[in-house]
Amino acid sequence: MSPSRLDASLPDAPADGFSAKLAADSKAAVIDDFQANSVTTSEVVSSLIKNGGCIIRNILDAGTLATIESDVRPWIPKDQPWTGEFFPPETRRVMGLVEKSKIFTDSIPGNKLYRDVCDELLTSWHESYHGQKLMKSESKPQLNNTIVFSIAPGAKRQELHRDDMNIHNKLEALSSHEDYKMGRDCTIGFFIAGKKTTKANGATRFIPRSHLWATSQPPMEELARHAELNPGDGFMMLASAYHGGSENSTIDQERLIYCCFMAKGFLRQEENQYLANSLESVKRYTPEMQKMIGYSVSSPFLGWVDLEDPRKLIMTEEELKLEAGKDLY
Repeated sequence: MSPSRLDASLPDAPADGFSAKLAADSKAAVIDDFQANSVTTSEVVSSLIKNGGCIIRNILDAGTLATIESDVRPWIPKDQPWTGEFFPPETRRVMGLVEKSKIFTDSIPGNKLYRDVCDELLTSWHESYHGQKLMKSESKPQLNNTIVFSIAPGAKRQELHRDDMNIHNKLEALSSHEDYKMGRDCTIGFFIAGKKTTKANGATRFIPRSHLWATSQPPMEELARHAELNPGDGFMMLASAYHGGSENSTIDQERLIYCCFMAKGFLRQEENQYLANSLESVKRYTPEMQKMIGYSVSSPFLGWVDLEDPRKLIMTEEELKLEAGKDLY
């Protein structure tokens, strides 16, 4: 979720020109198109490191999509048009999906492939001394946001942007994906098509290999590719890649997209999960999902409540007995 539209479209290229080398590298990229039932975590990780984004077909079946839509459809007309410059007035949004749709949360942020990819790319480790004892701390990824986008005909394009601007992620240019190091990216997005998404109805466009560029490098529109998806297909993307929703030039097609981002566990979440969703709604989830939503401590001491694991606020009596006396450190 980032700035998406100005009243007038911005220029398609930097005024002072664009690097021929960067343009050629982006144009040479072949975007991977995987099948969810056969792709491996390592293949997706390698694809993201190389190109910044990839398509994964058949992630969700028709029944799951129908249930998600039945949960979120009543909320779509309750959203009001954005009055500023961020979103076209034809866009409607639904947020706080942890509470509004358990099946959305279990099926999209909780998707095993997505979570495994995020664990590989976003888990952080830190070593520090406690006296003469070297302590190693682990911070697992957490849910950054949940959003449904319903984009009606007539919506103008989003300007190309990077979602890692939210966490002020300043990057230096890399000469090749072979120079990429784990930890460069702080957030990863996952977009699932609720309906068929095409170039005409506003499919997300992104610039391949722009995740290798410096933060100071502006985008060039002609390098963007469209992630066209059938219902249930997904597009996974590093937040450092330039991307944006496209113009919906149809007269009768809604673009319906279900999306979420995950972030490093020590960062502030873009969507405040603790105010967006009630404690009672979070209690419906498994302990692992509760931790992913943000009810956990980023080791060693980030996120506690009264120097205790915040998940104790939603634990059952049996769980509380098992956790009694455990050292937070």
